[in-house]
Amino acid sequence: MAINFAILGTGRVANNALAPALNQANGATLWSVLSRSRERAEAFAHRHGAAGGEKAYTDLAALLADPKLHAVFIASPDGLHCEQALAAAKAGKHVLTEKPMGTSRQACQAMVEACDEAGVRLGVAYHMRWHSGHRRIAEMAASGYFGDLRHVRVHWSWPAPDASNWRAGEEIGRWWSLAGVGTHCLDQIRWLLLPTQGEVAEMSSTIARNVFKGPRDETALLGFRFENGATAQLCSSVLWDAPKRMEVYGTRGYALLDDTLGLHGRGRIFTHEGPLQFEPCNPYVGEIEDFVAAVRENRPPEVDGEEGLRNVELLLHAVE
Repeated sequence: MAINFAILGTGRVANNALAPALNQANGATLWSVLSRSRERAEAFAHRHGAAGGEKAYTDLAALLADPKLHAVFIASPDGLHCEQALAAAKAGKHVLTEKPMGTSRQACQAMVEACDEAGVRLGVAYHMRWHSGHRRIAEMAASGYFGDLRHVRVHWSWPAPDASNWRAGEEIGRWWSLAGVGTHCLDQIRWLLLPTQGEVAEMSSTIARNVFKGPRDETALLGFRFENGATAQLCSSVLWDAPKRMEVYGTRGYALLDDTLGLHGRGRIFTHEGPLQFEPCNPYVGEIEDFVAAVRENRPPEVDGEEGLRNVELLLHAVE
């Protein structure tokens, strides 16, 4: 039986990535959609072929009352995630949420506890873990191919034309560049280093807000030292366009990943031995299929609520 998902939110990522991936993923069905606008909800459901008896909703309680709905994919603004996740858990629906999972430690902890108490799965959608090239690098790192890992650096930026994005304001977000892409950079760093280097032991942060002069981070430079000595850096920004890059350095080799970060599953990867071949894939499909498997196998998804909570704790430390 397929797992029927409702998408909560009809924004760019939901339209361009999440709905198409739900239609491609084995074991998943796009069932229904929630939007503040019935017109948008109906257009979205029609465009992506939602399969539910009632496909378009403006009321969350009505959507969650559908007995044929199994899970929600939360793609609303960050500040709405907690309320929607708590309602879904109370209704017995599994929860896969876009990142960051919340805007406070308390909100994230409440999501974890509510899903645990309801016996439903909670996953956080860090799709970059399912880029096939990234998975190759993670496997190679874990096997010792690069020797002892010493440093990881991730750079991801894009030029915002103005500060009209909801993440730039104070109402329903907590971060701008860090929530848009920096949280992915942090997840990649933790994914690669946690298995051998332990937890983050020390962190430094430089936040710039000088161009648009708003309350949220325009550029963030974060540095980390892990318990076993490895270091890491991330740079996220909304102020310039530049190649997206991830670098991994160990005692026996390195990997340079160019243009692998983003909605796609492509890019180029080079190691100390030359180009690394990988099969491009849709990373959103991978994260959905992992969540479906977690529901069916009664196990945590690869990125569960506890890991999502730890990511948010570090993001909060960065700006506080």
